[in-house]
Amino acid sequence: MSPSTSVFRGRLRAGDAPPRLSDAWIALAGLSAVFLFEMLDTSVLNVALPTIGRELGSSTTGLQWVSGAYAVAFGGLMLLFGAVADRVGRRRVMLTGLVLLAVVSLTTVAVTTTEQLVAVRVLTGVAAAMTTPGSMALAFRLFDDEGLRVRALTVISTAGLVGLAVGPTVGGFVLAVAPWQVLLLADVPIAVLAFVGIRCGVARDDAAGLRPDPVDVGGALLGTATVAGLLVTPTVLVGPATASSWGWAAVVLTVACGAGFIVRLRTARHPVVDLHLLSRPLVSSGLAFKAASGLAVAGLSYLVTLQLQFAWGWPPALTAAGTLPQVVVLLAGSRLVGPFVQRVGLGRAAWVSAAAVVSGLAVFGALSRHGYVWVLVALVLVAAGMRVVGVVAGASVLTGLPADRTSVGAALVDTSSELAGGAAVAAAGTIVAAVVTGSITTTPWTALRLADFEDALTVAGLGLAAVAAVLVVVGMLRARAADLAPGTPAPASSTALAPTTQEPSRA
Repeated sequence: MSPSTSVFRGRLRAGDAPPRLSDAWIALAGLSAVFLFEMLDTSVLNVALPTIGRELGSSTTGLQWVSGAYAVAFGGLMLLFGAVADRVGRRRVMLTGLVLLAVVSLTTVAVTTTEQLVAVRVLTGVAAAMTTPGSMALAFRLFDDEGLRVRALTVISTAGLVGLAVGPTVGGFVLAVAPWQVLLLADVPIAVLAFVGIRCGVARDDAAGLRPDPVDVGGALLGTATVAGLLVTPTVLVGPATASSWGWAAVVLTVACGAGFIVRLRTARHPVVDLHLLSRPLVSSGLAFKAASGLAVAGLSYLVTLQLQFAWGWPPALTAAGTLPQVVVLLAGSRLVGPFVQRVGLGRAAWVSAAAVVSGLAVFGALSRHGYVWVLVALVLVAAGMRVVGVVAGASVLTGLPADRTSVGAALVDTSSELAGGAAVAAAGTIVAAVVTGSITTTPWTALRLADFEDALTVAGLGLAAVAAVLVVVGMLRARAADLAPGTPAPASSTALAPTTQEPSRA
């Protein structure tokens, strides 16, 4: 069978480089399903948090970790699994992760306590850490042509963004007719679709494309412990007196792990993350933009759920309708992405779109308590910005890295987003827990308590927006350094994005 026949059928062999996106449709379907799971899983759960809290009797902190445990495991383990994938095979690690995802999702039917659900969310995050970095890396290396690479990343990210946008809407309507467990059971068919697409559409890993050096397991574990400590410690510190004493112990442990991680990166022969790679302008700028976007998107999603359902008493179905504008902007705006990037260039498109996402969070923090119209403005700004920034930031990072570091590069992209998102949820939840007494799911609401709750949402929204704005500035400065640095590889040309939105039939 000739290579052309092989790719025509959609199944790629090692060494095949498809000339069109349609020639790799089986692989792209599987890889897109992975990104759909990553985005849909979190967004669909947020709208169910009040329902879950009432049924399981969750505390404010417990409810926060139903949402945040996934991000902690996902962000903390991505670098480890990215490094493992670059050595034992991206396809192999992804398929194993998808099996784990399906099995863990099925256990949701047996959950009866908040602690059990948090454990399920942690294991789901482990599965995501095994699958998501490889998805971007495989898509990037699937094609030889730079334009096709960007278009493939755009197709995959579109699936994820659609999942992120429709998650609250779908979740709200499902909760009107079915128990909340159904929302997490939806991961099972998505995992099956992804498994079949990758198993049948992606060739086995070529040993020549894998790294021969060993994985720095010690460095990866130190990094994971540091990440977990940074996200968990603030919550423990604002808890009861007994928990607070443990919180200071967690501070000491986190600092020690962080210092050890830095020393390990500087001294290990084969560190899990090469600091010299992070110092590359294209890499650091893309990671900063992605982190700003991840922080703003996760923060807004969590805060909007609290505002609509707790502060205003909206039922899940009405909350679902309230998030529809975000879906409309994401879907209707897809045709405008290519012309926009062509006109302003990739570098400017990155910071403009990231700034739009941050502005949406700032609008919510400052004005959402004055009515839904400001929530609407926030949702539209975030949807418009995140439609662009993910593709541009990811392409910049992967372009700036060597070919045998793509899994780690993709892991860095997702790690920056997930850690920022996890930090946003942890910070917002910590602020609410510190300001509002009692559980937000079980304690009766009074006018004074509601005013405190609104104040907490304002502080959280504006604080997160300020941090995200700093990240955007860092990204802009590093992007400028990339433009000035001699010999820096240029990111994919802006014209490469045009066919994705102007000629969808060719994709």
